[in-house]
Formats: sequence, C-alpha cells, structure tokens
Amino acid sequence: MTFFVSRAWLLDETPATRRQAVWGRRYRLWLGLKTNPMAMGGLLIILAVLILSLAAPLIAPYDPGVQDLTNRLATPSSRHWLGTDELGRDIFTRILFGGRTTLGMVISVVVLVAPIGLLVGCLAGYAGGWMDKILMRVTDIFLAFPRLVLALAFVAALKPGVESAVLAIALTTWPPYARLARAETLQFRHSDFIAACRLSGAGPARIILRHVMPLCVPSLIVRITLDMSAIIITAASLGFLGMGAQPPSPEWGTMIATARRFLFSEWWVPLMPCIAIFVTSLAFNFLGDGLRDVLDPKER
Repeated sequence: MTFFVSRAWLLDETPATRRQAVWGRRYRLWLGLKTNPMAMGGLLIILAVLILSLAAPLIAPYDPGVQDLTNRLATPSSRHWLGTDELGRDIFTRILFGGRTTLGMVISVVVLVAPIGLLVGCLAGYAGGWMDKILMRVTDIFLAFPRLVLALAFVAALKPGVESAVLAIALTTWPPYARLARAETLQFRHSDFIAACRLSGAGPARIILRHVMPLCVPSLIVRITLDMSAIIITAASLGFLGMGAQPPSPEWGTMIATARRFLFSEWWVPLMPCIAIFVTSLAFNFLGDGLRDVLDPKER
C-alpha cells in the first residue's frame, strides 16, 4: 500500500511542495529511461562493471601480481576462466583490478572537468563581452588539437603515470563542456525569470550558481555520459603507449600493450582486455543515448 501511495505522491500533477515537485520530476525521468531497453542494458552493464571492480579484492581468485611461469600463456579453463598472460598471471583477476584503475581514472577526470567546464561556459555565456571572447578563445585553442595528441604532450611534459594521465585527459576534456554550457546559457540569459532575479537583488554570482548552472546540468550529464567511452579509450590509449599506468599495474591499456605480440598465437591474452574496453564503452554510449532521449526536450 505504501508503494502505491508513494508512487501517486510522485506522479501528482499538482505538487504541494518543492520537494515533491523535484522528486516527481526525477521519478518521471526514471520511468522514461526504463522504457528504453538499450539504455537499461547499458546501465546494468555499467553497474556490473563497477561492482565487480570495486569487489575485486573479494571475488578475484588470484593476486593480480603473482607470477606462475610454469603456467604461462595457459588457455581459458575452469582454473583460469580467461587464461593466463606471458608471466602466468590470471587474466580474469587482472581485468577486475584493471577496471578499478581505468574506471577510477575516468571518474577522476569527470569530477575534475565537469565543474570547470560548466563554470567557464556559464560565466562566458552570462557575462558576454570581453570575458566571453577571452574564455572562448582559450577554449578554441584547446579544441584545435586532437585530444590524444594534446594528452600525450601533457604527459610527456610531466611524467608517465596514472596521476599525470588523469591531469592530461582532464586538461583536454573540459572545452566541449564549456561550449555546451555557454550555448545553454545564451538561450535563457535574457529570460523573464533571470530578469526577476536581478530585480529581487540577486547578484551575478548568485544568478550563475543558483539559477543558470542548474539549468545546464541535464545537457551536461548527457554529454558526459556519451564522452565516457572516449575518456576510457583515451585512458587506455595512454596506457597502451606507455604514458599512463605503468607495468605491472593491471590497467586495460597496459595489458593490451604488453600482450600485443601474442595477438596471432595466444589470442586470448590481448583480446580479453579489448573486450572489457569495448563492452564498457558501448554500455556508456547506450546509456548516454537513453539519457539524451529523456533529458533533452527537443528529443521528446
């Protein structure tokens, strides 16, 4: 009975409080997302990868760094589900722990770049004038270079490693978010509710932080979800080129780099981390498409 009452409360067309309106909107968005089977499939895959990666120390059958040279390059079996690599390490275990590294890098990048891109874009779109020109020209400079090339340059200027890779990817990822936030801000900069905020005495900082930025968040969430696959591939590419996580760290790109010479003989060694990257990236794309259909009013 409680479930039906709460559901009716969430779907009430005339919410009595702001809290009820906010949760009702969220619940309707969830109902819209549930009708998209590809988006739900992507969400389930992402949750599974996250849970398996976080629980790797508990469910992994072996230590990711333990070598067994007598059992090197073993084929997939009941003992080693995905086989072993050139040093006899269990590939399934290393993929689980590698997910912690790769997804940790991706989450760190998003936490760094999303607020920066959102703030820069909203500030440029709301202020206009010389500030808009300066901020957007800086953004254009970063956009002029391919993401991977610029990330390689940043890592080379620092030192190879996970921290350097996260910082490099973050420095090359924020410009599209700034452009998107600016475009969204320009649409309602002269809206009536913004004018009402000014008349009520709200300053530019309060208007940007409390009113403009929240309106840009839905579009930014969609863009971030769609960009997750590109960030994963960039992080794996840096590892593959020796600029990201360093061996013997179990990172997916690094695993492919050390196993690429076995591609035509012991195919399972490089193929398994490739499948992990492919499945995770595809799941984020599916989820991003579903979120775009739900959050973008133009898609309804």
